[in-house]
Amino acid sequence: MGSTPEGPYRLLGGRIPYVEGPLKVTGRAEYTDDLQRPGMLVGRLLRSPWPHARLKSIDVSAARAVPGVYAVLTGERYPTPFGVLPITRDETAIAVDKARYIGDIIAAVAARDEATAEAALALVRCEVEPLTEHADPRMGVGKVTDPIHARGLAGSNIQKEVVQHFGDVEAAFAGARHTVRVRGTFAGVTHAFTEPMATIAEATPDGRLTVWSATQVPHYLHRALSEVLGMPMHRIRVIKPEVGGGFGGKSDPLPHEIACAALALETGRPVKVLFDREDVFYTNHGRHPTQNDVRIAADADGNLLAYDIEALIDGGAWSSFGTVTTYYNGVLAMGPYRVPNFRYKGRRVYTSKPPSGAMRAHGGTNLRYSVEVALDTLAEVAEIDPFDLRARNALPPGATTVNQFEITSTSFLECLRTVRARSGWDSKHRRLPYGRGIGLGCGFYISGSNSPIHFTPKMPQSTVHLKVDMDGGIAVHSMQADIGQGSNTLLAAIVAEVLGVDLDRVHVARVDSDVSPVDLGSYSSRVTFMMGNAARAAAEQLRDELLRAAATLLGAPTESVRVGHERFEVTGAPDRSVSFLETLHRAMETKGALTASGSYQTHPKGGSFKGAKAGTAPAYSFAAYVAEVTVDPETGEYRVEKIWAGFDCGRPLNRLAVEGQIQGSIHMGLGQVMGESMRYRGSRLLNPSLLEYKIPTPQQMPEIEIHLVGADDPEGPFGAKEAGEGPLIATLPAVGNALYDAVGVRFTELPITPDRVLRGIDRRRAEGRAWKGA
Repeated sequence: MGSTPEGPYRLLGGRIPYVEGPLKVTGRAEYTDDLQRPGMLVGRLLRSPWPHARLKSIDVSAARAVPGVYAVLTGERYPTPFGVLPITRDETAIAVDKARYIGDIIAAVAARDEATAEAALALVRCEVEPLTEHADPRMGVGKVTDPIHARGLAGSNIQKEVVQHFGDVEAAFAGARHTVRVRGTFAGVTHAFTEPMATIAEATPDGRLTVWSATQVPHYLHRALSEVLGMPMHRIRVIKPEVGGGFGGKSDPLPHEIACAALALETGRPVKVLFDREDVFYTNHGRHPTQNDVRIAADADGNLLAYDIEALIDGGAWSSFGTVTTYYNGVLAMGPYRVPNFRYKGRRVYTSKPPSGAMRAHGGTNLRYSVEVALDTLAEVAEIDPFDLRARNALPPGATTVNQFEITSTSFLECLRTVRARSGWDSKHRRLPYGRGIGLGCGFYISGSNSPIHFTPKMPQSTVHLKVDMDGGIAVHSMQADIGQGSNTLLAAIVAEVLGVDLDRVHVARVDSDVSPVDLGSYSSRVTFMMGNAARAAAEQLRDELLRAAATLLGAPTESVRVGHERFEVTGAPDRSVSFLETLHRAMETKGALTASGSYQTHPKGGSFKGAKAGTAPAYSFAAYVAEVTVDPETGEYRVEKIWAGFDCGRPLNRLAVEGQIQGSIHMGLGQVMGESMRYRGSRLLNPSLLEYKIPTPQQMPEIEIHLVGADDPEGPFGAKEAGEGPLIATLPAVGNALYDAVGVRFTELPITPDRVLRGIDRRRAEGRAWKGA
C-alpha cells in the first residue's frame, strides 16, 4: 500500500502508511498511562513554591502516618546527581539541601489513590531559608550571592562559556564595504506535546526493577536509574511504550522517572507517576530564552567576510543539554553559507526558573532567525536580491567550513531555485501592496551528532538485531525511540526493501532493554541516519545468508542469485526462482532461527581545538522557505497565507513521513514566531497551562507547498538525511522577513505579537518613514 516510489526502490521513496497507524486511530495503541499493574500505587510529587531556598528541614512524619500512604521520600534517600550529559551531572531526583526553582521536586509520595497522595503532600512541613532569587541571566554573568550551583564559573551563575575565533574577524570588518547588526531577543517556549510525562515502576521479589516510561532516550534513562539507585544495569529493565510526542522534552532522563522508581523500591509495589499539564510546564526542558547579537560583514559584491556572534542563554535551574546548546548557538551559523572568518562568545547562565534543554532544532533556531534577518538587511543595504545574496554565498558539496564541518552533500541551491520560482518571488518582492509581504528564510541542521554523549564504553551509536523463524515473520529489535515521527515504519521498510519481502512480514518489537540492543535514542535528528544504516547492515547480512541458501536450492552460483519480490531468482532468468519461505527453511536446516546484527558508528570528524566536535555530523540538511503574509496595519493582526518549503533531506525514504515532519515543524515554528511564550514575573511562570500558553490553531495554519529536492547523501541510508528538526528553522525568519516586506518594520523580539507589530508600524509612521507609499 502507499504510493509508487520515486526512484529505484520497491518501497523506499514512496508514501508508506505508518505501521502502527491502525492501532493509533482505533485507540488500541498502548501509552504508559494505559498500562495497569496489579496493586499499583499512585505517585505524587511535592513541588517547591520558592524560587531559591535552603531546605533546613523537611518533616514528613504526618504524611507517613496517613492511612493508605506507603512511602514518602525526600532528597537525602537518593542524593546521587545525574544528567543527560555526563560532564554536567547537576540534577537530583528530589531536591537535596536546597530548592532551585518554583516547581523543583522536594518530596515524593506513594499512596493507594490520588486523594490520599494529595492529602499526604499537604501535611509535609518544610523549614527553609530563602536565598537570592536569580531571574535575570544578565545579572548572573558576574559573581553573585548564593549561586544556584557551586559549579558556576568563578562564583557566577554561568553554567557554560564558549569562546571561539577562526580567521581574523577584526580585519574582515575593517575591510568590509557593508556591515549589519541584529540584536535578537527570544522568549522561552516549550514543546506542548500531546501526551504528558508518565512513568510506571515495579520492583519484584527477584531483585529486578522494571520501568515503563514515555521517553525519547531509553538507554540514557537506563544509565541514570542505575547510577542514582545504585543498581547494576542488568537488574533494571526499561520499556518504552508508545510516546505521544516529545520534540526534545523527553530526551533527558528526568527526575520524576527516578523518583517513581525509588518509590517502587521503597514500597515493593508498582507505582505510577502521571503528570498534569502544569507538571509538564515545570519540568520544561524547552527552548532557552535567549539574547543574541549577530554582526555580519560583506564586501561590495555581497560576499560574506565574517560573522561576529554573541549569545546570552537562560538555562534555568539545571544543565540538561546546555553545554551542547551553548556551542550550537554559535557554530550552527556555519551553514548553509561560506563564512571565512568567525567569532563567537556564548554564555549559558543558571537562573531560578524551570530548566531549559533540548527542543526541536535546539541551539539553531534563535540563532538562525537573527542571522537570516541580518542577511535580509544586508541584501537591502547592498541592493542585492535576497535570493541572489544567499546563492552567491552557498556552501558547495564537499566543502569544509572554517571550523571544519564537512559538507558531504547539499542541494541548497536547488532549494533556493525551486521556491523562488514556485512562490513567484520576482514579481512579488517589494511589489505587493502595503500590508502584504513575502520573505525568505533558510536553514541548516545536523543529521545526528557525530560524537556520542558517553565516551565509555566504546560502542556503536546504533545497533539493530533481526530474527526470523520458520513462520517467516521478521522481528526487528532496536532501542531507537519512535515518538510519533514514523521511525518504526522506516525501520520495517528498510528491512523489507533489502530482503524483498512485503512490509507486513516485518514486525518492529517495542523497546525493551532486556532484548533491544543499544541505540542512543530519538534526539538531534539522528534516527533515520544512524538507525537506518544499522538496519540496512543487519538486513544485508541476513540477505546474504538467504542468497546462499537460495543458490543451493536453484543449483546456481550465489553471485548469480538476486532478491526478487517475496522470492529469490537467477539474474536474467526470473522463471528460475524459489520463494522466500522455501529459502528461509533451507537456511534454517542446520541452525534454526536466523539472526543478524547490524550497527552504525560515525567516522571521526572535526578539528582538535576545544569544542571541535560540537556541531559535527555525518551529514547536514538544508532548507529555503518563502512565506507570504497579510497584515492589518490598524490592529497589528497578521496572517501567514502560504509557505513554500524547499528542503534537502537527501533521498526521502518515506515521503508521507517527511512531509508530515515538515508540516509539523512549520506549525511549531509559527508558534514561536507568532505567539508562544513562557511568561514570567521574576522567576514565577505565569502561564503553565495550554489555556494560557497559546499554540497555533488549525485555522491559523497557512497553505504549505513542500518541495523535496535533495540529492542522495553518500553516507546516508539509501541516500537519506534528517527531516525531523531542520524543517523548523527556516520558518521563523521567512515570516519575520515577510513582515518587513509588508510593513517596513524589522522585528527582532520574538514572539511577534500583534501589539508589537502595531507599535512598530506606529513608530515608523511617527518617524515619517513611508513604506510602499503608506
